[in-house]
Amino acid sequence: MFTIKNHLEVQNNHLIIGGADTTELAEKFGTPLYVTNESRIVENFSAYRRAFPDADIYYAAKANGSLAILRILARQGAGADVFSFGELYMALLAGIPHDKILFNGNSKTDFELQKATELGVRVSVDSLDELHTLSEIAQRSGKTVEIAFRVNPDVSPDTHPKISTGLRTSKFGIPAEEVVNTYREASDLPGIAPCGIHCHIGSQILDTEPFIEATEKMMDLVEQVMRTGIDLKFVDIGSGLGIPYKKGERTPQPQDLASVVLPIFNERTQALGISPKLILEPGRYIIGDTTVLLTRVNTVKKAARNFVGVDAGFNLLIRPAMYDSYHHVLVANKAASPPEGVYTVVGPICETGDVLARDRELPNVEKGDIVALLDAGAYGFSMSSQYNGRPRCAEVLVKDGIVDIIRSREDIEDLVAKQRIPARLM
Repeated sequence: MFTIKNHLEVQNNHLIIGGADTTELAEKFGTPLYVTNESRIVENFSAYRRAFPDADIYYAAKANGSLAILRILARQGAGADVFSFGELYMALLAGIPHDKILFNGNSKTDFELQKATELGVRVSVDSLDELHTLSEIAQRSGKTVEIAFRVNPDVSPDTHPKISTGLRTSKFGIPAEEVVNTYREASDLPGIAPCGIHCHIGSQILDTEPFIEATEKMMDLVEQVMRTGIDLKFVDIGSGLGIPYKKGERTPQPQDLASVVLPIFNERTQALGISPKLILEPGRYIIGDTTVLLTRVNTVKKAARNFVGVDAGFNLLIRPAMYDSYHHVLVANKAASPPEGVYTVVGPICETGDVLARDRELPNVEKGDIVALLDAGAYGFSMSSQYNGRPRCAEVLVKDGIVDIIRSREDIEDLVAKQRIPARLM
């Protein structure tokens, strides 16, 4: 047995994850199939805990909201950054306490604000319009809602434009120069208790410099807000730390992030004589590399390229089509075999853009082989769909060779379960 990437190993030419043989998993549970290693989730979360021992770590539930995964993190003491009532419901169901949840989002419905108010969850307010709506809801409910404002710090990380969320032109947050006046207005509104400040600059960030800039700007705002007489209980700087999707790629680790963020945070808070809680919101780093997507080869076709047609497409992993993102590919049942050709792995979806991996050196690929797409845990199943009338796949959790289904495979009935044909059409 030898290790190919972190917790992934090869034994008898088969890919092993969490002590389980992926080819056996594919045969037992069918394909496509998401497979997640529980131990790796705990390892990744623990890396953040060690790097930031005095901070609260709020898992970004949007990365992967599977209930079992949320439960694993709840047992590790994680909080949650949620972006909808659905994510809030799942986080609470998994056992994450309401006082360690921050309800984020740029366009919350009145229903969502009402539920956050009823459940006593802190809200990251994204606009003055939302602030006034929340105040009215809190008044009617006879409650006081603790809030932060999400700041748009105008920081430009080197990442894909679609996942860069801290730019001045982004839809997220209140412009930094307007934030202090917004806090003043909030402090005079009934049912509103400003108690934190929040930002998030993007995802898959491969350099610590943007975090330095964001932390400095946030602490400048903390100082200005404090002068208005508002006591900030927490400073949430988001996260967005990237992971190495490409073989040999080097990326910052939580300890690297801590080494640049904590000196700024500690020095500035000590100088101000305050002690707010620092919060971080990792998602991709926690779950990204824990999971592989297994997919079976339906056909091999030699045309302009050597096309490998598999049974998973962008209905199950949209990142390559949406972001032109890279996922390392292995033939799970030939994991140690040398390359024999260059192949492009494509899905069954009726779209030219349904390409999972372009021009990869792989062993001789044949019908029936199992292809594994690595690092599929973040924004994989959570962004999946039933496009082309394809039921979504199952998810399994593995730990030390123990295998559990954590999401059953959908079937044709699931495609029509909520649909109705009007009587006049019968």
